[in-house]
Amino acid sequence: MAHTQDHFANWLRDAHGLEEQAVTMLAAQAKRIENYPLLKARIEEHLAETKGHVQALQSLLDKLPNGRTSILKDVTGRLSATLQGLGGALTHDEVVKGAMAAYAFEHVEIATYRVLIAAADELGEVEAKAVFEDILADEVAMASWLEENLDDTTRLFLMRDERELQAKR
Repeated sequence: MAHTQDHFANWLRDAHGLEEQAVTMLAAQAKRIENYPLLKARIEEHLAETKGHVQALQSLLDKLPNGRTSILKDVTGRLSATLQGLGGALTHDEVVKGAMAAYAFEHVEIATYRVLIAAADELGEVEAKAVFEDILADEVAMASWLEENLDDTTRLFLMRDERELQAKR
């Protein structure tokens, strides 16, 4: 079980880093979106959820022996999100590419929490499993919302672009 516990702790640190990355990415998106009110509102809602995820994961990490977060993983995640935001700012279709990237990122998070749920179950970590299941539900809901609204976001972008309105964001 020592190896399983080590994997669990490392995957928990990875999840914390992903959530730190998500906070940075979502905050940048919410700040830049101007002409897509439904998308902006949903991103802001998920940003608030994600900040709660960071706190919940930190609480679980605090209970582990040597349960520190990985500064390297957290900083790397935030840096990656910042660079992604800067890259998006240089594209003509930032809102569409941002929605696509967010959808893909949600699925990385979904996979992460499924792995953590299995590991927590194996270790008998009932509290951690419940936290992961709650977070997973938020990630699945966000991925579903993005999937359900990607067509409309794309169509709104194309309409705004054809009319030479500010479409990028």
